Amino acid sequence: MGTQESRQSHISNEQGHGTGRRALLGAAVLGAGGTVLGLPATARADASTSGGGSGDGYRSLPVPTVIAHRGASGYRPEHTLGSYRLALDMGAHVIEQDLVPTKDGHLVCRHENDITGTTDVASHPEFAARKTTKVVDGVTYTGWFTEDFTLAELKTLRAKERIPGNRQENTLYDGRWEIPSFEEVLRWAEKEGRKRGRRIWLHVETKHPTYFRKLGLGLEEPLAKLLRKYNRHRRNSPVFLQSFEPSSIQRLNRLVDSPLVVLFSGAATRPWDFVEAGDPRTVADLVKPAGLAWIASFANGIGPTLDLIIPRDSSGRLTTPTSLVADAHAEGLILHPYTMRNENSFLPADFRKGTDANAYGDAFGAFKVYFETGIDGIFTDNPDTGLLAHADFTDR
Repeated sequence: MGTQESRQSHISNEQGHGTGRRALLGAAVLGAGGTVLGLPATARADASTSGGGSGDGYRSLPVPTVIAHRGASGYRPEHTLGSYRLALDMGAHVIEQDLVPTKDGHLVCRHENDITGTTDVASHPEFAARKTTKVVDGVTYTGWFTEDFTLAELKTLRAKERIPGNRQENTLYDGRWEIPSFEEVLRWAEKEGRKRGRRIWLHVETKHPTYFRKLGLGLEEPLAKLLRKYNRHRRNSPVFLQSFEPSSIQRLNRLVDSPLVVLFSGAATRPWDFVEAGDPRTVADLVKPAGLAWIASFANGIGPTLDLIIPRDSSGRLTTPTSLVADAHAEGLILHPYTMRNENSFLPADFRKGTDANAYGDAFGAFKVYFETGIDGIFTDNPDTGLLAHADFTDR
């Protein structure tokens, strides 16, 4: 179960059927649940379950897959049940969770363990003494951190908008939702799957795994335990597991058979586990054919920053696409790059409109250019925009 050999065997099978897989997924049409044309009735029935390992796994997802980045974070405070629910209601194909641990070993959904900017912790006098300074993956932060709180204590806090300067409308929802535990999200996905008659896909990231393991709060083992409890540990289970640290994905590969994705930051950066281990390789090395072949020995895909797909010049305009999509596909790897947002400040300069950094630009134009590179999916803060762009692209 979850051995490197079984993973490689699965990847080899993917390589042998790559053309058919992409042709099938290219026939995907956007519907209320992102269904796929041409699947046999039994496969459709299997895919309607909320969890488990039935159906065709990630091969059944529409391409390009629209992944709700931290939920519908363009409209609701990120990593809340409100954000996840809105993404699901909009029709997102997959919904992302980032996981960090509590002091008592529970996994909760936050983009970072520093919760200063995403919760109302600063307004709780009972926690004032827990404000501290820490170095996480070589970066110094001052604030409050999940690993210094029990789950019960975190449940007394409320989530708020992380970037209110960009998304002032989202502040309407400050204080409305708690910090969800990952187990709560799994239960929620099961319930929604039963109600909607389809499996609810999740894209789950282990955050700072080396840092937490050194604190005695390893992420992979409790994650694997929850995946087994909720029957999402199989090869065809409706969940991706992702991390910026390849060693975390290798560890998960030994624990479960769920689809695995290695995330890439900028080309000049090094994964933090490489820094800790003295591995000199950078992301630029990992996106070369040899690096991709190594990743394909234990993972099913990569999640690169969009700049690794199409670099930007000094003015922020897009340049010529790299060979990364073709090189990754040659190794049987899927690509789920990140992150598309509607606001001018986040878009390539080619697609900005006007001078207001927070106004929406031509997001549809940007989606089209990225989709044309052949990527298999994309993370977006605005699932509704992504889904309309997906429909435009697949209906051509």
